[in-house]
Amino acid sequence: MNTGLERGKPITAQLLMGLLVIVVGVLFTLQNLGVLDAGEYLRYWPVGLIAIGGLKLSQCRSGGGVFAGLLFITAGAWLMLESLEIVTVRLWDLWPVLLVFFGASMVWRGMHGRPESRSADSNATMSALAVLAGINRGSNSRAFRGGDLTAVLGGCEVDLRQAAIDGEAIIDVFAMWGGIEIRVPEDWSVSGQVTPILGGYEDKTRPPLGAATHRLVVRGFAIMGGIEIKN
Repeated sequence: MNTGLERGKPITAQLLMGLLVIVVGVLFTLQNLGVLDAGEYLRYWPVGLIAIGGLKLSQCRSGGGVFAGLLFITAGAWLMLESLEIVTVRLWDLWPVLLVFFGASMVWRGMHGRPESRSADSNATMSALAVLAGINRGSNSRAFRGGDLTAVLGGCEVDLRQAAIDGEAIIDVFAMWGGIEIRVPEDWSVSGQVTPILGGYEDKTRPPLGAATHRLVVRGFAIMGGIEIKN
């Protein structure tokens, strides 16, 4: 008998965050029952950031996703070392490391952003990384497949109203202190799989008339930022 795991069902952001919330709830319940001290275990909370970064890396398609994933993993690892008193340097003192990650992501995009063989439809996928800046992108592809959008202290605006989907497309999003806005055609259905953390996700699209054959999946995180989908 085949199960969802055997079919390779992907781990979603909602699943990961749900598991983390369950763990915290169990710890506080056991503390109230006098079984253990939750503080002794909650000191390992940065492991959650590392898990989020790993999930982002597993889903990313481009340099933008790599940047976000490595940012979470690095921050989580450093905070974990601080919590265990292995290092004494505060994470905030290392903010210039963000510049290193940003430069590395640009190098990655420059080296791997173009496929070796030319595609018949160069707009079938898209990638955008906005850090302290704003980016406007669009696509008129007749077989749009998805992409990767990352906004850190910046914004991404994407116009897909002239594009078409052959079945399903997936866009991985990550907004941290920034915003992402995606405009889609009237005949697209949107499946939101975004986990907001002190942020927000809003789907303002109108339901398509009749059975929708074009489905856009938007998945990722909104951390103290916002993601909006509309027609």
